[in-house]
Amino acid sequence: MDRNILRACREHPRRTSTDIQVSVTSPNEPVPSRRTIRRHLYAPQYQCPTVKHGGGSVMVWGCFSDTSMGSLKRIVGTMDRYVFEDILENTMRPWARANLGLSWVFQQDNDPKHTSGHAANWFRRRRVDLLEWPSQSPDLNPIEHMREELERRLKGVRASNANQKFAQLEAAWKSIPMTVVQTLLDSMPRRCQAVIDAKGYPTKY
Repeated sequence: MDRNILRACREHPRRTSTDIQVSVTSPNEPVPSRRTIRRHLYAPQYQCPTVKHGGGSVMVWGCFSDTSMGSLKRIVGTMDRYVFEDILENTMRPWARANLGLSWVFQQDNDPKHTSGHAANWFRRRRVDLLEWPSQSPDLNPIEHMREELERRLKGVRASNANQKFAQLEAAWKSIPMTVVQTLLDSMPRRCQAVIDAKGYPTKY
């Protein structure tokens, strides 16, 4: 069943969980829940852009799925393809193995670091399935809303140095309830349809 769901999600990433639920159901197998399908549809990785906080900025990377919040990783220096691979190997992969089971899909945008041959080789070696991502997709990445959520939770909170800023960001990240995450993931079919309807131009998201 998991294999059929994964295949359907990869072939039709813009279909709703209800559509896929119908397409993969057979008489001899139980009907998969929409939650299970969403776990395959909406992959667990989103990179956080720089988060401005307390008069300065700290660059962080975070990931989440519909079941748990991943770690928030502080980026020191330049975020290049080598730093990205280190995050994939030592931050994302251990969390995914501990929380996501065997079948899941990785979502990322078309940032050059993400699509470099260096990163592509890592995904191939680790046999990580990637969600197909359109070349122009400003309205499809819910991490922007997670960044806004972080900033709201830290509004008015000051920090005296970068270490304190990161500690505050990490605590705020861990405090975000899964209801917020689920709301963002549930919005993905609407986001995709809005981008399709707008033919790639900006949408309300």
